[in-house]
Amino acid sequence: MGRAVQQTLLALLCLAAVVCEVQDTCPEVKVVGLSGNERLAILQGCPGVPGATGPKGEPGAAGMRGEKGTQGSPGKMGPAGEKGAKGDIGVPGLKGDKGDIGVPGTITEKELEDVHCKTGAKNCKELLAKGHIMSGWYTIYPHDCNAMTVLCDMDTDGGGWIVFQRRADGSVDFFRDWNSYKRGFGSRLTEFWLGNDNIHLLTSFGDNELRIDLTDFDNNHAFAKYKSFKILGETENYKLILGDFLGGNAGRCHAWSPHFIAQRNGTMPLEVYRIPEQKEVKLLLIYNNSAIS
Repeated sequence: MGRAVQQTLLALLCLAAVVCEVQDTCPEVKVVGLSGNERLAILQGCPGVPGATGPKGEPGAAGMRGEKGTQGSPGKMGPAGEKGAKGDIGVPGLKGDKGDIGVPGTITEKELEDVHCKTGAKNCKELLAKGHIMSGWYTIYPHDCNAMTVLCDMDTDGGGWIVFQRRADGSVDFFRDWNSYKRGFGSRLTEFWLGNDNIHLLTSFGDNELRIDLTDFDNNHAFAKYKSFKILGETENYKLILGDFLGGNAGRCHAWSPHFIAQRNGTMPLEVYRIPEQKEVKLLLIYNNSAIS
């Protein structure tokens, strides 16, 4: 019996060897299960035709994240985006070094004065129109580039007045000679007289309006206005030409009206008026609807 099995197995092995020699692709015969006198041979056939592709399996579990790769080459610049909102002003930077001295200009002092003359204001009213709203001392050019420094009152009666006399505290002596009144005297900080020559120049052109302001020690205020005001030159003894009275709660009173400008009186060339118990006296002059005090 065992001998017959061995013969049959040998015949099959020979057959398998012949077939494999023809195809030259079949795997070798494997003999397994050797135990005692029994031997079991397993003959593996040649691979068949590949079958159809099976269905796609389910996705496998996500793998672990890989290490970060090296940075790639920069890509092409994209189109510019919309302009963003303006940011806040940054902190001021440090002060820079002082620059070198510039090249000296070519304009002379006379030429510079001519520029100021051509562009400067002729009176306080023009200064007010140019935005100078603070009362104070300014330089004006009333005629032929003659510079004059005057006190501009930018508050009283619409502003733009040139103050040509102010008396407030008695700190300045107003009993002076002819030449003092001709040139002017006093302090810019307290009391002063602008000078007859200056007032003559200011009132020589156009129409001028005069305003007189009075304040007593109880701070009661009064004023008077005249339609026109002018004084002539020194050769005519600074004669006063005063126009119509326009009004004011001080009334028309010749006891304090400025007729003194035209008078000579011995060593006192001008009869300076005095108002009893007055704390402050201020004379205002307006030129072509511009104020000159």
